[in-house]
Amino acid sequence: MKRKRENKYINLVVSLPSYYNSTAMSVFPKPFKKLHIEIKEKLAAFEITTPTPFQEKSIPVIKSGANSYCIAPENSGKTTTLLLTTLHKLKCEEVGTAPRGLVLVENNEKALALYEAFIKYTRHTSLRVYIADEKQHLELLKSEIFEGVDILIAAPKTMHKLLLLEGVNTTQLTILSIDDADFLTQKSATTDLMAITQSIHKCQFVMYSEKMHPTLQRFEDYFMQHAKIVSI
Repeated sequence: MKRKRENKYINLVVSLPSYYNSTAMSVFPKPFKKLHIEIKEKLAAFEITTPTPFQEKSIPVIKSGANSYCIAPENSGKTTTLLLTTLHKLKCEEVGTAPRGLVLVENNEKALALYEAFIKYTRHTSLRVYIADEKQHLELLKSEIFEGVDILIAAPKTMHKLLLLEGVNTTQLTILSIDDADFLTQKSATTDLMAITQSIHKCQFVMYSEKMHPTLQRFEDYFMQHAKIVSI
């Protein structure tokens, strides 16, 4: 079963072709131009040179540190924006043992898909990405997380259970993102999310959704204070 933190053990230096040098990367349009150098190297390697309209609007707002609602249709680049801004916030490097980035998703299947997406960008870096697999025993998850994680991916229900067991240190969290947050219209997911956010003292919160549901708007009264809204 995939319970991965493999980047802790991989720190290879990759030699990019000459056309991926600093001069080539300097021609990236905003907002890619101001991302961390290692992110730009990956974008160049993947031949991703032009941001989507949604990315043009959302990345600068998220980089500013503001709580953000990011609303856009499917295939607008929301998940890639989540990846890029999380990696930029964490400066593409391993630090300490407590998670600094938390990503909440609807279920295990989406967690695994998001993990694979993260690995494309974090392979050959020291960043440690870990899935809190809901099919595994909580004590096992707790012990593995304590070994050291930079980015933790979990469903709200699993994350809530881990917090009740004191299985995650949230004191170092700098950004909490929720991918495809439309699932939060389910009452159980909202209850778990509220419990999670109450355990976090200072953090940037970013929600990605196709629509601005009334349920999401109500979070402004709790942890999404002064949130910016980015929509296309």
